[in-house]
Amino acid sequence: MFKRILFFAALLPFVSCQTDDSDNYTPIDLQERLYAGGETTLFTVTSNAYRTPAPNLSGQDLAMHLLGDVDFESVFVTAPSTINQGLGPIFNNSSCISCHPRDGRAGFPADIAARSGLLVRASIFGQDEHGGPLAAPGFGLQVQNQAIFGYMPEARYSVLFTETTEILADGTVVTLRKPNISLTDSYIPLPGGMMTSPRIGPPVFGLGLLEAIPEANILALQDISDSNADGISGKANYVWDPVLQQTIIGRFGWKANTGTIRTQCAAAYVEDMGITNMVFDNETGLGQSNGHDGFPDDPELSAAILDQVVLYCRTLAVPAPRGINRKEVKEGAAVFERIGCAMCHTPKQQSGFSQIAAISNQTFYPYTDMLLHDMGEGLADIRPDFLADGSEWKTRPLWGIGLTQLVNGHTDFLHDGRARNLTEAILWHGGEGQAAKDKFKNLSRKDREALLAFLNSL
Repeated sequence: MFKRILFFAALLPFVSCQTDDSDNYTPIDLQERLYAGGETTLFTVTSNAYRTPAPNLSGQDLAMHLLGDVDFESVFVTAPSTINQGLGPIFNNSSCISCHPRDGRAGFPADIAARSGLLVRASIFGQDEHGGPLAAPGFGLQVQNQAIFGYMPEARYSVLFTETTEILADGTVVTLRKPNISLTDSYIPLPGGMMTSPRIGPPVFGLGLLEAIPEANILALQDISDSNADGISGKANYVWDPVLQQTIIGRFGWKANTGTIRTQCAAAYVEDMGITNMVFDNETGLGQSNGHDGFPDDPELSAAILDQVVLYCRTLAVPAPRGINRKEVKEGAAVFERIGCAMCHTPKQQSGFSQIAAISNQTFYPYTDMLLHDMGEGLADIRPDFLADGSEWKTRPLWGIGLTQLVNGHTDFLHDGRARNLTEAILWHGGEGQAAKDKFKNLSRKDREALLAFLNSL
């Protein structure tokens, strides 16, 4: 369900002023990072590593979590129906779990036209009344490529890949692919100047901890003007929250364009599945010739189900790192620090007070600073979102990333799933991440493998 929001599921900017020409890294003791999610940490290495409740939940919260688990996996159907009605009439998928398989990361779809964990955001030049992206006339903020019987989807997706190569210092050649997604068979002509950007559904575990980081802690990491001249100038996004009716700091989505888990979940229901709710009570395509089912049943999702799903997303356990006492992993952690990865993928965070006791006042290790960074032309989507410009992306948490293959059966990373492994994800870094990418390319094979071993241990 947390559609916007990988590496980033793979890796955001990392930069350092040091040169990287030595295999002599002092190994880092990782023992203090064993509890990646604080007391919410789960010690398991199975395909269920992302979809288990936090072990420290109270009985009451656990009961509600389990109800939310059922809701998260529920498949919606068209109205009228006695259960799970409200799908469409235009949509991208029919359940939360379909975009976040096993509560993890969606892969790049084998069939771009089918239902998948990929969707396309849309807007036109300008800002809405709250400083957010301006909805594209006739298409809104998201292009729905599916429709129920009797209706037309807004458009179909198609894709062509552009390939480039990178050559590492030891002669290894890496081929990178960029998916160029276009819209076809639109129900009306596309508006002029319409900006689009693909998104892959990211993992949903650990979100409650990220939501509970005090705003002051995030702002303390900002350096908008790069006052220390280290090449990193992270900034917070500020977004309008329709529940609170005020502007707040952005925390979720690929560009930190949503401030709370509740708003994220509610938006996913209405945008991804066409299901109205107490936060967004209008059909996605209200006012469009293809977008309103005519049933007087809004909101279609009960407040109780939304509450259960929100708590579920807040209280999933965080998988513990593995093999942290291996020499290669400790050395890889040192490489991670030395070439500058940790400057944006901040290892340690602290939560403040939460109404959910299990996530209050926890020390945890997500490897993110929660800030926006300029990632360069190669990753740019040229689509602004509140304070995030077209080349800025939020630093993706790295916790649990080494379990992606086990849980989800693939290693596709970045906002559009273009990177097929961690190496490719790193090589897509530009802008504030360019110096670290260059250092990665110049690593010896031994140090490169150590760094990857560390990442896969998380």
